[in-house]
Amino acid sequence: MAVTSVRRSVGLLAACQALLLCNAVTLIAVNGLVGVRLAPTPALATLTITGYVIGTALTTIPASQFMKRFGRRSGFMFGAGLGVLGGLACALALQLESFWLLCCGTLIAGTYNAFGLQYRFAAADMAPADFKAKAISYTLAGGIAGGFIGPALGNLTRDAMAIEFMATYASLSGFALVALLIASRLRLAEPTTGGPQRGSGRGLLEIAGQPALLVAVLAAAVGYGTMNLLMAATPLAMDVCGFPFDDVAFVLQWHVLGMYAPSFFTGGLIRRFGVLRILLTGAVLMLGCIAIAMSGLSLMHFWWALLLLGVGWNFLYIGGTTLLTETYRPEERAKVQGGNDFIVFGVQALSSVAAGALVLGQGWATLNTYAIPAVALTALVSAILMMRARQRA
Repeated sequence: MAVTSVRRSVGLLAACQALLLCNAVTLIAVNGLVGVRLAPTPALATLTITGYVIGTALTTIPASQFMKRFGRRSGFMFGAGLGVLGGLACALALQLESFWLLCCGTLIAGTYNAFGLQYRFAAADMAPADFKAKAISYTLAGGIAGGFIGPALGNLTRDAMAIEFMATYASLSGFALVALLIASRLRLAEPTTGGPQRGSGRGLLEIAGQPALLVAVLAAAVGYGTMNLLMAATPLAMDVCGFPFDDVAFVLQWHVLGMYAPSFFTGGLIRRFGVLRILLTGAVLMLGCIAIAMSGLSLMHFWWALLLLGVGWNFLYIGGTTLLTETYRPEERAKVQGGNDFIVFGVQALSSVAAGALVLGQGWATLNTYAIPAVALTALVSAILMMRARQRA
């Protein structure tokens, strides 16, 4: 593709990413609070968030295969349509005061997220090699708008209808509809009737035997799992500490800013210092987040911890995605990308299940300690692979 065409497509993908994050961050901000009100027991409060993650995890491989057959544009439009349906289902759940319908609605919204996860891969696949990391970064940078609009939307629409947060969920359908319209303007490479894209390539065991692939998947899974564990628990922890929803929205806004603002230069950092150094840095930042979170319960402790958590996630997720794209052949793309996201969001689903029970049952500080071993392991294997690369060089 021509450079101007690539940049136009990256801009449209970034806009879709922004709208996707409006949905995701708003759901994170309000689901736990609504879940506490509707759940049969407080321990199940974050099951609404878990439904979102499970919907994502279960759909990652089907979404990838759908796009392999019908093309990315069709997949992005179909996924956004599911987002419209999910928002309406959540609004109806509040009307009916049905906790399980709310979980179902967030599960449907999660399927929208599964299709949206392919935005970054679409950017990487169409970009030339020297622009690939930046294309991934710039696409994910669209999440900055979602980070600020999402929590602000929750505040603005909280009491816009007779039932608290009902208007919030309904507005998410509107965002998904706009994403569908933007996706219809994309001009991306579509599947052909033959050629290497239709082959199956190497077996999964052979592909998975690559150390680089294992580190890429581990970094993305641990980054997302840790980020989700702490972010999903934060609204509940701050609520227990007596902070108003405005403070929760403030912390989440800066957390999402930390997640996506570095995207403007993460690709450049990867090109300059190497992807493994960026993965190691991301793990160290997450360990710093955990240390701050365990040291106090003031607003600034939550702010600093969630900000560092976001930057650490950015380095691990973009770094992991970039490294992953170096481990497969064109004909293996769909199964490797889908398998990677299935693992990543399977881990995230487990962290969502644990978040509510841990923070309400054992406390914020104890919850943070459970993340230390996985993050430390990610730092270790990234360092080992980096040293091995130096030795080969």
